[in-house]
Amino acid sequence: MKSVSQSALLLEQNFLMYDGKGPVPEPIHAYLSSNWKDLRNLPKDSPPLISKALNRWYVPDPNRSADLEKLREKALLKEFSEYQQTPRKLKVFRLEAVRAGFKNAFLQQDYQTIIEVAAKLPDAVLQEDTQLMLFRDNAVTRSGST
Repeated sequence: MKSVSQSALLLEQNFLMYDGKGPVPEPIHAYLSSNWKDLRNLPKDSPPLISKALNRWYVPDPNRSADLEKLREKALLKEFSEYQQTPRKLKVFRLEAVRAGFKNAFLQQDYQTIIEVAAKLPDAVLQEDTQLMLFRDNAVTRSGST
């Protein structure tokens, strides 16, 4: 059981999973088109190719900015989840991780997470960063909290 969780952790940290958004990444496209005859010569945005590629892991291309951005965002969200777990005020944190976490929570309409993490931040940080303040204020408004 431990080796399964370690494998999952390694996958999570070093690879990307295709989520069906955008064209199929080249490594997955190459694999599928070489192993399934009915998927050969299909464009990367073809629905049958996308459905077969969905939830497959692939090695991120360091020359492709979209892959690098996904890896970066995944790392920032992981750091943000650590901020969520901490019960006390945050003294040391990365502003970009908080921004990424607030953005992700807002897109998922998880306003309570934004409110709770914002309460752990120093007031000066919220006052100086208009983006964080907007996320917090909108979360309070949309959740009905005061």
